[in-house]
Amino acid sequence: MLDNPVWNALTTRHAGFALGDGRVKRYPADVAPFLATAGTEAVVDDESADLATPGETLYMMAAAPTPPPGWEVDRRVLLRQMVCGRRVGAPAAGEDCIVLGRADAADMLELTALAFPGFFRPRTIEMGTYFGVRREGELVAMAGQRLFLDGHREVSGVCTHPDHRGRGLARRLILRVVAEILDQGLTPFLHVGSDNDGARATYEKLGFVVRRDLSLLLVRRV
Repeated sequence: MLDNPVWNALTTRHAGFALGDGRVKRYPADVAPFLATAGTEAVVDDESADLATPGETLYMMAAAPTPPPGWEVDRRVLLRQMVCGRRVGAPAAGEDCIVLGRADAADMLELTALAFPGFFRPRTIEMGTYFGVRREGELVAMAGQRLFLDGHREVSGVCTHPDHRGRGLARRLILRVVAEILDQGLTPFLHVGSDNDGARATYEKLGFVVRRDLSLLLVRRV
C-alpha cells in the first residue's frame, strides 16, 4: 500500500476525491497536486488526456513512478518514507492547540507557503484533521493529516513560522496528530526529503522509523 500511496489513497479512503476512471488518477487541483498510476508499468492509452491542461504540473510519488503518456519529468527528488513504530508519550494538553477549519484555510495557505509553497491548496484541509497554534490571532504552527488509505494516514503540513521556531510547537502538534491516527487503529506515516537529516532525526525521536525511499517526480502535461 505504501509503495504507491497516492494511487492507493485515491482508490480506497480518498476515492471520493479521485478524478479519472482508468489507470491514471489525480486529486482536484484545489485539493492536492498529486497524479498517480496503478503500477510501475507504462500506461498504454493516454488516459490522462482530460485530467490536466497543457503545461500544468503535478507530483507523482511512488517507489518507481512512471509518468503516463503525454507527461514529461521536470524534476526528480528522493524522499524518505517513515512510519510510526511506537507511541512516544501523550500529546501535551493546551488550550492553544486548536482544530483548524475551512475558515482557517487562508491562514494555512499563507503559513505553508513559507515552508513548502504549492503543496497546500485551498481544499487540502478536507483531506483530514488539521491542528494549529495561534499567537495574538496569527496562525504560527500547524500539522495535520493528508493522504488516507486503507490502514494508514499521512502526517503532513508540519510547519512553524520562522519567528516562533525552537519552542516545541511542531513536536506538540505532531504528537497530537499521531495520537489521533493511532486512536483510529491506523498507522501514521510521513515523507521527508532524503537530505533533511535534521527533520528525520526529529521524527525518529517521535517514534518514526524509515521504511523505504520513494521518488517524487514533478511532471508536466505537454
